[in-house]
Amino acid sequence: MAGGGKGGKRGINTQLAHSGNDPHAYFGWVNPPVVHGSTVLFPDAATMKATQVRNADATSRSRVQPYTYATYGSPTTDALCEAVNALEGSAGTILVPSGLAAVTVPLLAFLSAGDHVLIVDTVYYPTRRFADTMLARMGVEVEYYLPEIGADIATLFRDNTKVVFMEAPGSNTFEIQDVPAMTAAAKERGIVTMIDNTWATPLFFKPLDHGVDISIHAATKYPGGHSDVIMGMVSANAATWGQLYNTQVALGTCGAPDDAYLVLRGLRTMGIRLERHQKTTLALARWLEDMAKEPGSIVGDVLYPALESFPGHDLWKRDFCGACGIFSFVIKDGTEAQAHAFLDALELFGLGYSWGGYESLVTHVYLKDRTVSARDHGGEVIRLQIGLEDEIDLRADIERGLAAAKAAG
Repeated sequence: MAGGGKGGKRGINTQLAHSGNDPHAYFGWVNPPVVHGSTVLFPDAATMKATQVRNADATSRSRVQPYTYATYGSPTTDALCEAVNALEGSAGTILVPSGLAAVTVPLLAFLSAGDHVLIVDTVYYPTRRFADTMLARMGVEVEYYLPEIGADIATLFRDNTKVVFMEAPGSNTFEIQDVPAMTAAAKERGIVTMIDNTWATPLFFKPLDHGVDISIHAATKYPGGHSDVIMGMVSANAATWGQLYNTQVALGTCGAPDDAYLVLRGLRTMGIRLERHQKTTLALARWLEDMAKEPGSIVGDVLYPALESFPGHDLWKRDFCGACGIFSFVIKDGTEAQAHAFLDALELFGLGYSWGGYESLVTHVYLKDRTVSARDHGGEVIRLQIGLEDEIDLRADIERGLAAAKAAG
């Protein structure tokens, strides 16, 4: 946990290189120490008593003895939180053990039995599973809405609506939401807004600047960047920070110091990695889009917000300043056998569900969980995570997969 955060007009890569660290506080070491431990000892009884206020007040911390117990933070976890606060412009950030925990903790923080929550229908499937099981069991009314709803989200508000949960772009098919219009409507009714911003990261989209109360990230993805850590981060504005922090304390869902160190290390290069991810991904997406126009091609729609042909491109261009390395395309009129043939023919793309790391990955997308937004994409949907390999090699690998899929048709 850490509150506050230094802003500034410095470039994003400069911020990434220097945020969340003060070498002179640790005898000149460039990186903050990895503090392992559970117990904090106090010099005397008076200091011990004085620090107890931190357990009850998210905004308080003793300068004499800032730490009380490992679940409340350490120099390592605070360094990462301070860096994220600087990127998000947030009042505070919590670290949790996974990206899914970054979703569930804020939902638990602001929902109670009898409440109503609105969740975008194109949401990450584990979020839907949590809503349909745990939240429903708690007595929370869960309703899914179309990602294109915009300001009309207000027509779904009830007297007991407490949270609007967004994800932009949507999982696997990348629908863009009109976040400013939706947050404006929610604020008029005092409804808390949350967004899973893992795809864009705070480098390409800053939710709090667009009126969102709580920004959620799977730090497993681009912040970590090396497929070697599982962690989630949740950043909140001043109005919601205290309740978010106190919920994390009550649940005991704290991030580990080694994981925090790996994510902080990943942040230092996230800017230049995302530049490379974006450049290669846009080139491959445009190449596939051109291929789709060729007679006899098995490539259908290419689903990537940075493409001018994408239905939500104008919204993306208005609110976002970049696109990451994950997108989907359709095997036109394809079958599951063709999708599997495509995957099995690949040599560089690994078959895996994660993304955001240095290596390219692929998966056959499952969309049957959707309700109000369910539609026929005209074939089998394949999701590609574009890593840091050379574009020419990835293109050859995709061609290999497409040839196999066509032969299986």
